[in-house]
Amino acid sequence: MSPQPPTHRERIKSLDAPAPIGPYSQGVFVRDTLYVSGQIALDPKTGELIEGDVQDETAQALDIIGAILRAADMDFAHVVQVTLFLRNMDDYAMVNEVYARYFSGALPAREALEVGKLPRGACVEVSCIAVR
Repeated sequence: MSPQPPTHRERIKSLDAPAPIGPYSQGVFVRDTLYVSGQIALDPKTGELIEGDVQDETAQALDIIGAILRAADMDFAHVVQVTLFLRNMDDYAMVNEVYARYFSGALPAREALEVGKLPRGACVEVSCIAVR
Protein backbone atom coordinates (compact mmCIF):
# COMPACT_ATOMS: atom_id res chain seq x y z
CA MET A 1 0.00 0.00 0.00
CA SER A 2 1.45 3.39 -0.96
CA PRO A 3 1.51 6.25 1.56
CA GLN A 4 -1.26 8.82 1.31
CA PRO A 5 -0.41 12.43 0.36
CA PRO A 6 -0.94 15.14 3.00
CA THR A 7 -4.64 15.84 3.50
CA HIS A 8 -4.32 19.61 3.16
CA ARG A 9 -1.92 20.58 0.39
CA GLU A 10 -2.30 23.93 -1.33
CA ARG A 11 -0.34 25.17 -4.30
CA ILE A 12 0.84 28.77 -3.80
CA LYS A 13 1.20 31.00 -6.84
CA SER A 14 2.12 34.67 -7.06
CA LEU A 15 1.69 36.75 -10.20
CA ASP A 16 4.56 38.90 -8.84
CA ALA A 17 6.92 35.93 -9.22
CA PRO A 18 8.02 34.35 -12.49
CA ALA A 19 6.18 31.27 -13.69
CA PRO A 20 8.03 28.03 -12.90
CA ILE A 21 10.50 26.97 -15.62
CA GLY A 22 9.74 23.32 -15.02
CA PRO A 23 7.11 20.95 -13.60
CA TYR A 24 6.96 22.36 -10.06
CA SER A 25 5.03 24.86 -7.94
CA GLN A 26 6.35 28.20 -6.71
CA GLY A 27 5.36 27.03 -3.25
CA VAL A 28 3.38 24.31 -1.54
CA PHE A 29 1.56 24.93 1.72
CA VAL A 30 0.95 21.90 3.95
CA ARG A 31 -0.80 22.54 7.25
CA ASP A 32 1.20 25.44 8.77
CA THR A 33 4.32 25.01 6.63
CA LEU A 34 5.19 26.64 3.31
CA TYR A 35 7.85 25.03 1.13
CA VAL A 36 9.18 27.56 -1.40
CA SER A 37 10.91 26.20 -4.49
CA GLY A 38 14.38 27.42 -5.38
CA GLN A 39 14.25 30.81 -7.06
CA ILE A 40 16.77 32.38 -9.39
CA ALA A 41 16.86 36.02 -10.48
CA LEU A 42 14.24 35.92 -13.20
CA ASP A 43 12.25 38.96 -14.24
CA PRO A 44 8.61 38.09 -13.41
CA LYS A 45 7.35 39.81 -16.57
CA THR A 46 9.79 38.40 -19.14
CA GLY A 47 10.93 35.19 -17.49
CA GLU A 48 14.52 36.12 -18.39
CA LEU A 49 17.49 36.19 -16.03
CA ILE A 50 18.11 39.78 -14.93
CA GLU A 51 21.34 41.50 -15.82
CA GLY A 52 23.67 42.30 -12.95
CA ASP A 53 26.11 40.85 -10.47
CA VAL A 54 25.62 38.23 -7.75
CA GLN A 55 24.22 40.84 -5.35
CA ASP A 56 21.63 41.96 -7.90
CA GLU A 57 20.70 38.32 -8.49
CA THR A 58 20.45 37.62 -4.76
CA ALA A 59 18.15 40.61 -4.22
CA GLN A 60 15.93 39.56 -7.13
CA ALA A 61 15.71 35.95 -5.92
CA LEU A 62 14.78 37.14 -2.42
CA ASP A 63 12.24 39.62 -3.82
CA ILE A 64 10.62 36.71 -5.67
CA ILE A 65 10.57 34.64 -2.48
CA GLY A 66 8.97 37.62 -0.73
CA ALA A 67 6.20 37.66 -3.35
CA ILE A 68 5.56 33.95 -2.84
CA LEU A 69 5.51 34.40 0.94
CA ARG A 70 2.97 37.24 0.57
CA ALA A 71 0.78 35.00 -1.62
CA ALA A 72 0.60 32.69 1.39
CA ASP A 73 -0.08 35.59 3.79
CA MET A 74 3.42 35.29 5.23
CA ASP A 75 6.65 37.31 5.25
CA PHE A 76 10.36 36.81 5.91
CA ALA A 77 9.73 36.66 9.68
CA HIS A 78 7.98 33.30 9.06
CA VAL A 79 11.03 31.76 7.37
CA VAL A 80 12.70 29.09 9.50
CA GLN A 81 15.14 27.56 7.02
CA VAL A 82 16.96 28.82 3.90
CA THR A 83 19.15 27.05 1.38
CA LEU A 84 21.57 29.06 -0.77
CA PHE A 85 23.01 27.49 -3.90
CA LEU A 86 26.05 29.44 -5.12
CA ARG A 87 27.85 28.93 -8.39
CA ASN A 88 30.98 30.28 -6.71
CA MET A 89 31.55 30.12 -2.94
CA ASP A 90 33.83 33.16 -3.28
CA ASP A 91 30.55 35.14 -3.63
CA TYR A 92 29.46 34.11 -0.10
CA ALA A 93 30.29 37.45 1.59
CA MET A 94 28.56 39.48 -1.14
CA VAL A 95 25.45 37.29 -0.92
CA ASN A 96 25.44 37.70 2.89
CA GLU A 97 25.43 41.50 2.53
CA VAL A 98 22.18 41.34 0.57
CA TYR A 99 20.69 38.49 2.62
CA ALA A 100 21.07 40.54 5.84
CA ARG A 101 18.70 43.18 4.43
CA TYR A 102 15.87 40.63 4.26
CA PHE A 103 16.29 38.81 7.56
CA SER A 104 16.54 40.19 11.10
CA GLY A 105 15.48 39.22 14.60
CA ALA A 106 15.19 35.45 14.95
CA LEU A 107 17.30 34.44 11.97
CA PRO A 108 16.42 31.25 10.11
CA ALA A 109 18.64 28.20 9.97
CA ARG A 110 20.62 28.15 6.74
CA GLU A 111 23.04 26.23 4.61
CA ALA A 112 25.05 27.39 1.61
CA LEU A 113 26.33 25.06 -1.06
CA GLU A 114 28.58 25.61 -4.04
CA VAL A 115 27.15 23.92 -7.11
CA GLY A 116 28.58 23.32 -10.58
CA LYS A 117 25.77 24.97 -12.52
CA LEU A 118 22.40 26.64 -11.94
CA PRO A 119 19.45 27.06 -14.33
CA ARG A 120 19.82 29.79 -16.95
CA GLY A 121 23.44 30.38 -15.88
CA ALA A 122 22.37 32.06 -12.62
CA CYS A 123 24.94 32.84 -9.93
CA VAL A 124 22.63 32.10 -6.99
CA GLU A 125 19.44 30.17 -6.21
CA VAL A 126 17.49 30.47 -2.95
CA SER A 127 14.85 28.19 -1.44
CA CYS A 128 13.19 28.29 1.96
CA ILE A 129 10.71 26.83 4.41
CA ALA A 130 8.35 29.10 6.35
CA VAL A 131 6.00 28.29 9.23
CA ARG A 132 2.93 30.12 10.54
